[in-house]
Amino acid sequence: MINKYVNNWIMYLEIQNLKKLGFSNARIAQRLVMDARTVGKYVSMDESQYEQFLTLASQRSKSLEAYETFVFKQLSLYQDTSSAQIHDWLKENHPDFPDVTQRTVYNFVMFVRQKHNIPVVSHYREFFPVQELPYGEQSQVDFGQYNMQISNSKRKKINFFAMVLSRSRMKYVYFLDKPFTAQTVVFAHEKAFEFFDGIPQTVVYDQDRTIIVDENIGEIILTDTFRQYTKSRNFKLHFCRKSDPQSKGKIENVIQYVKKNFLYNRTFLDIETLNQQAIAWLNRTANHLEHNYTKKSPQSEYLIEKLYLNPFASLTVEFAEPKLYHVRKTNIISYKSNFYTLPSGTYQGTDTQVSVIEIEGNVQIYSLNHELLGKHQLSGQKGVTVTNTNHRRDTSMSIDQMMSQTSGYFTNVQLALDYLSQIRTKLPRYTRDHLQLMIKLLKNNNKITADKTLDFCIENNLLSGNDWTEVYNVFLLESKKPELVQKIVLLNKANLIKAEEKPQKSNIEQYEKIINQ
Repeated sequence: MINKYVNNWIMYLEIQNLKKLGFSNARIAQRLVMDARTVGKYVSMDESQYEQFLTLASQRSKSLEAYETFVFKQLSLYQDTSSAQIHDWLKENHPDFPDVTQRTVYNFVMFVRQKHNIPVVSHYREFFPVQELPYGEQSQVDFGQYNMQISNSKRKKINFFAMVLSRSRMKYVYFLDKPFTAQTVVFAHEKAFEFFDGIPQTVVYDQDRTIIVDENIGEIILTDTFRQYTKSRNFKLHFCRKSDPQSKGKIENVIQYVKKNFLYNRTFLDIETLNQQAIAWLNRTANHLEHNYTKKSPQSEYLIEKLYLNPFASLTVEFAEPKLYHVRKTNIISYKSNFYTLPSGTYQGTDTQVSVIEIEGNVQIYSLNHELLGKHQLSGQKGVTVTNTNHRRDTSMSIDQMMSQTSGYFTNVQLALDYLSQIRTKLPRYTRDHLQLMIKLLKNNNKITADKTLDFCIENNLLSGNDWTEVYNVFLLESKKPELVQKIVLLNKANLIKAEEKPQKSNIEQYEKIINQ
């Protein structure tokens, strides 16, 4: 409170001094970042009036004064609580809390802190200077993105890979005009090791999806491609914790350096030219100029570090580089004169693309985020559609939910559930397919036919959706057939006597005599 009182007096005296020097109220307000009307009000006051003004302001009642005890209690228990948290607690514990702005609550919380001397406690991570690593011990790797200008006033997204030797700060950068994959990451490593003419003992990485498949309580699972590559190169892997840029600060600085010094306001022509320009920039600037921390040129330090790097010999690593294919609206792609299905919902518009890798007679299809969408055996024919039944299945419902839905179409629900359970036991892998066949027919809601079919299938032990469908269609057809024989209804029972009368018979000999005459 004392500091605030002193600061107010300093501000008042500064306003009065500037006014005496001939400054206008507007100029004073601009200089002190204040409202011109406030300046005019303070200019019109003498020192006694201003002191009286400050006294009245300190005694002015606060709109949230009724909640001071609650706020003081919370701040005493939890000194690091923010004003936003206090605001939420006030609304939670006081249903009558007025609808005020966050700024009002912030000012009131600061007033309570000053009044009761409760300083704001901030938690800081403690850092210590790290001793320089030995020469050849470590390098750090990271990836960056940047939207570069192109000649037609549009912008193009560029991806880049960067590696820095931790001791000498010698840098390397490699650019691509498409997202990095595990294959292109391996290629970038080879280019970097070739540039350094050696391999460090350890390479530090962020947890990037092109390298990492998953992290299981500290155990890093690498993609197949990168794991194969690391086996062929003699260096250790170290992965930083997520959201911890301080543990790889050297490469983080390099990423920003590339963006702000090399890429800023540079026009993109093509990717080959950009990589050539990057090498020239590394030689004349990034690796040539004195480093801000070591006060030494990375190139001069590299001449020492190079002696401690593991020898580099060019390695030919043959990986199938994935090609991009457009997904059709039927969720299929065309590959080598055949069609291969994808899961339902893959198609998200005309720009939907996937990458394809052919490995050991299998076609593996990935999303642009490197997620495996489907795997098919490569077909040696032409013009065929290679399907995966799972791609067309409706997996939005569980098997139990589908069984419950199917049994609801029958009169005897429990009997139907028992029958469906037998199908599930006999055909566990294809239960969903058989249930879908039954549901498709049962949606017609013909319970009489459904019950007849169920009884027949149970009696004859037909445990298949296909058999069930055939029986159902037979019973359904019979129920729709018209009666071909019309029943004779006698209106008068007396006519039964006439019905029993026998017709008279003629003697054939009489006809023969007539004919022979």
